[in-house]
Formats: sequence, C-alpha cells, structure tokens
Amino acid sequence: MLYRISLIILSIIFISCSEIDTSVEKKQKNPLKTNAKQHDFALVIHGGAGYLSPKNDADKEHNALKTTMDSLLIMGKTMLEKGGEAIDVVTKVITIMEDDPRFNAGKGAVFANNGKNELDASIMHGKDLNAGAVAGVTNIKHPILAAKEVMTSSRHVFMAGQGAEQFAEEQGLTLVDNKYFFTQNKFERLEKAKKQSSKSSMRSDYLPDEKYGTVGCVALDKKGNIVAGTSTGGLTNKQYNRIGDSPVIGAGTYADNRTCGVSCTGVGEFFIRYAVAHEMSSQYRYTDKTIQEIGDDIINKTLKDINADGGLIALDKYGNVAMPFNTTAMLRGYINEEEKVVALFH
Repeated sequence: MLYRISLIILSIIFISCSEIDTSVEKKQKNPLKTNAKQHDFALVIHGGAGYLSPKNDADKEHNALKTTMDSLLIMGKTMLEKGGEAIDVVTKVITIMEDDPRFNAGKGAVFANNGKNELDASIMHGKDLNAGAVAGVTNIKHPILAAKEVMTSSRHVFMAGQGAEQFAEEQGLTLVDNKYFFTQNKFERLEKAKKQSSKSSMRSDYLPDEKYGTVGCVALDKKGNIVAGTSTGGLTNKQYNRIGDSPVIGAGTYADNRTCGVSCTGVGEFFIRYAVAHEMSSQYRYTDKTIQEIGDDIINKTLKDINADGGLIALDKYGNVAMPFNTTAMLRGYINEEEKVVALFH
C-alpha cells in the first residue's frame, strides 16, 4: 500500500515538473534569439560615449577616428579568422587605443583634481568567469595588460594603487613616469572643469567640449569564448581617488560564454549602482529578449530615466551585437565574417 502511494506521489511530482519545464520553454520563444545564426567570430569596440555635435568643421577629425576604428576592426578580424583567441584580440585592440592620445585611456587619460592621471582597467574571460582589474594606477603604461596579469598570474581579481603598480612591475610590465600620460588638451579640460566646479554634477564628466572617453572591446572567437575588456582615465577633475565602473567586474565589464560579453562607458556611479554589465548577462540568461532589446532597455530607459549618461557594447554567444547609447555620440564599431559597421552618431 505504501509502495503504491509513493509511486502515485512520484508520478504527480514528475508531471508537475514536466509542466513547469514546458512553461519555461514556452517563454523562450523569441525567434531572433532561439534561432539566431551562430557567427564564426565577432568583434565590437567602443571609444566612449559623450556629447558631440556633427559640425562640418569637425568632419575631418570624426572621419579620422572612424578610420582608426575601421583599422582596429580589420586587425581584430584577421586575428580571429586565423583562430586567434578572444583574450589576445581584446588586449591588442585596447593597448593600441591606450597609446592613442585622442581617447580617455592610457596616453590620453583625463586629469584628476590633483593634476595626475589615475587609470583603471578590467578584463573578464567568459569561459571560466575569471577576471582581473586594476584601479587608481599612475605609472603602468598599459593598464589593460596589468588587469590581464591580475587575472592570469594571481589568485586575486582586483588590485589598486601602489599594490597594483608593484605587482605590474613584478610581472615585467612597462612602467612610465606619470608625465608620460600628459596631453595638453586634457590638461586644459581639467583647468576648465576646476573653474566651473561650483556648478558640477554627476553629468560634469561631459563638458561642452568633451568628445571621446573610455575604451572597450568585446570579442567572440572560433572556440566560442567571449572576452570583454575596458580601460579609462575616469572623470575629468575627479577627487579622493575616485573609481568608476570601468574596473568593476559586473558594472563596467562582464563576460560569460553562456550569455554575452559587455563593456560600458558613461557616468560610472550609475553603472555601478545598477550593475549594468551583469544585468545585461542576467536578462539575456533569464528572459527571451535579444541582446539588442536588453541593451536598449537598460541604456535608453532605465538609465535615461534617471539622467545617467552613457552607453555600452555587447556581443551575445551567437555573435549578435548591441551598441546602445543615450548621449549624442558614441564612437563604435562591429565586425564579423559577413559585415563591418563603424559609427559615431545615431
């Protein structure tokens, strides 16, 4: 008798679980996601979101930056086509951008209130969720390489300040005097920011002449691995060793082979509070929304509703891309085996 009752109970549980599983499957019905084409590889890059007007006198500068973006995408594509790993592509792209004084990363980093350049960077591998980040460093030529070393050569995820610099030196990375990062236009921006500091707000990261900012890259290689990386000089006139979202895993950077890879740019305080990069991954995993739908919802609804400026780039596990932003411009580009896109404005 007890045996029969047990069988009946087990049958009921099995049927109930089957119905639950079926209901979950029915929710995953978006054909753009469930039937998505799997790209062999994909690469997406950003050069920061900010406020910029498409004036004719700036066309030459705009075109030059889009040309740079184009060349980075082609370089990355060549590496990925030959079977290169996503982590190598991401670090290669970002080190080149860190060497370009037109961006707010590495050589072109903006100045903190103390007159120094304080740099942040992070990287994450979607295969095992391993990650590395550095913050507030002042003498590491390529912060993204320091972040990679934290990920691959230590048992930690996040290092900051002098400790991160000591670790970078021990790993044989190139160190420079802080003066190496100096650029005249970024220093003038600091002076301007100080003069109007009494009127400052969270949005003061983007002064009227603010053009380009944080850099980021996400790559999907032929092995199905997704890697995301981000590097920045932070906010102009930042104080008290302020750290934004760029080096914070889950806020400014995130990668998971099961879902997507993300790199963010904007007012970091909000991206931290809303865990934007991880939120992208979570929504992709637990809803039937596409990567584009999720990105648009977070950037152009959730963040826009609270006046939080910025944007992001993302690749899902199929190689589909999202590049939403709620400012007037975001330098961005995307490439796979079939197409290439480079853009600045909406």
